[in-house]
Amino acid sequence: MKQFISIIACQLFLAASFLLAENNNGFTIVVGKDAGDAGAVMVAHNEDAAGKNLFADVQIIPPIAHIRGAVVALKNNPVIPQVTMTYGFLRIQVPGIDSSDSYVNREGVVITSNACKSREDRPDFTGGGVDLLLVRLMAERASSARDAVGIAGRLLDIYGYYASGRSFAIADAKEAWLLQIVSGKHWVAQRVPDDQVAVAANCYTIEAVNLQDKDNFMGSKDLLEYAGKRGWYQPNRHGPFNFARDYSTPGNWDAKKNTLRRWRALNLIAKKKYKLDSPFPFAFPVSKKSVKLTDLFRVLRDHYEDTEYDVTDNYKKGSLNSTINRAICTDTTRYSFIAELRSGFPPEIANRIWVAFRRPDSNAYSPWYTSMPVLPEGYTIDGDGTAVKNYSQKPQSPVTLTPDYAYWHYAKLSDLVDRDYKSHIKPVIKEWENFEDYAQKSLKKMEKEFDYLLKTDKHIAEKIITNYIHRLEYRKWFLTIQLTRQLEI
Repeated sequence: MKQFISIIACQLFLAASFLLAENNNGFTIVVGKDAGDAGAVMVAHNEDAAGKNLFADVQIIPPIAHIRGAVVALKNNPVIPQVTMTYGFLRIQVPGIDSSDSYVNREGVVITSNACKSREDRPDFTGGGVDLLLVRLMAERASSARDAVGIAGRLLDIYGYYASGRSFAIADAKEAWLLQIVSGKHWVAQRVPDDQVAVAANCYTIEAVNLQDKDNFMGSKDLLEYAGKRGWYQPNRHGPFNFARDYSTPGNWDAKKNTLRRWRALNLIAKKKYKLDSPFPFAFPVSKKSVKLTDLFRVLRDHYEDTEYDVTDNYKKGSLNSTINRAICTDTTRYSFIAELRSGFPPEIANRIWVAFRRPDSNAYSPWYTSMPVLPEGYTIDGDGTAVKNYSQKPQSPVTLTPDYAYWHYAKLSDLVDRDYKSHIKPVIKEWENFEDYAQKSLKKMEKEFDYLLKTDKHIAEKIITNYIHRLEYRKWFLTIQLTRQLEI
C-alpha cells in the first residue's frame, strides 16, 4: 500500500510539474561578447505566463546582512545555511507564478529561465528538493556567471530539483552559460562560445557533453550512466549520448512549439539558413553584421511574419499572438528584456537592461541601469520599502491593478492593439520605433557625460543618472496613454 501511495504521489507531482511547464513558458537568446556589435554579452528573454490578471512587478533589493547561523527555508521545508551578506539585485517577476523571476545582481550577473519537461519519473530529493528559490539563491550569492552555475550545481547535488525541468541562461560581462536541469539530481551546463549565439525555447538544447572540458562544461558525473540505467540512452540504438534527446520527456524536445521558435530565431540571426526539420546547433555563428540591440528587439517581437507559418495572412485574419503556431511573442508574454553586460564602463552604468512590459510587439523597450537605487514610481506594486521587507516570500496571488500602476497602461495598450491588429499596430510601431531610436541615441550621448560626472562626484552623478532613466520611463508611460486614447476613438 505504501509503495502504491508513493507511486500515485509521484505521478501527481509529475502531472503538476508538466502543467506548470506547459502554461508558463519562455524564450531566451544568449549572445557571446564577440558576437554582438557592442562587445557586450547580451541576454534577451520573453517571460510567458498563462492566467488572468497577471502582471510584471519590478523590485530593487539592496545587499542584506544576515546574522550568523541564519538559514534559508526552501520550498518543501529543507533549510540551508544563509550567507552573511547577499548581493543586491534588480528583479522582475510575475506575482503568483513560480519561477517567473529574472535577475541582474550588483555584480553584473543576469539569470533568467524557461520551463522544460524532463522524462524523470523517479526523482531523488533530499528534504523535498529546491525549486522556486534556486534562481534567487544564485542571484544573491554569485559574483560571476561561472560562480552561479557552481552554486546551483552544488544545491542540486544535495537537494535535487523539485519541478520537471528548467533551462537557465546565466551571464556576466565575460561569459555566458546555459544550465539545464532535470527533476531530481541531474543537471548539465555548457558555456556559450564568445563568438556565437544560443537560442533556447521550452526544451533542452545541450546535446554532446564533455565534463572533462572544465572550461566549457559542468554537470552531474553520472549523466550518461544514469540515462543508460533507465533505458533512455542505448548506444547501439541511439549512437552518441545526447542530453537533450535522452533526458527530455518524449515528444517535447522536437515539439513544434519549440522547434518552430528556435528555427525562426536562427534564421533571423544566424550566418546560415536552417530548415525546420534540420538539426539545430547548441550555438551558432552570426551573420557578417554582428547582432545589434535592434536585432534582438526584432526577434522578441516576432510572429513568423512573411513566412508560411503566418496563418493570419499579414494580419488580415487577426492577431498572430494567439494562433495554432506558438510564436516568440505571444498572448501570454508578460514582460520582455534585453540585458547588456559591458566591460570597460564604470560599474554604475556597465550593466543596463532594456525592458518592455506586457507584449513587446505593442510596447516599447526602455533602458534601465541595474545599479539604480530606486525605481520610477508605479513599477513596484507595494512600493520599495514593502518590496525589500517581503522579497523573500513566495510571490503573492494576482491583485487588481489600477491606472496608478504603469503595467495597467501597457497591458491595456496590448489589448487594444489585438482588437484590430492590422490597423492598430501601425501607429504603435511608428511611435515605438521613434522612441527607441531616440532612447538609444540619447543614451549614447549621455553616457559620456555620466562617465565624467562619476569621476567628479559619484553621489551627485548617481542622482542625475537615476533621474534621467526615470524621465525616459515616464515619457514611455505618457506615450502609452496617448496611443491608448488614439486607439479608443
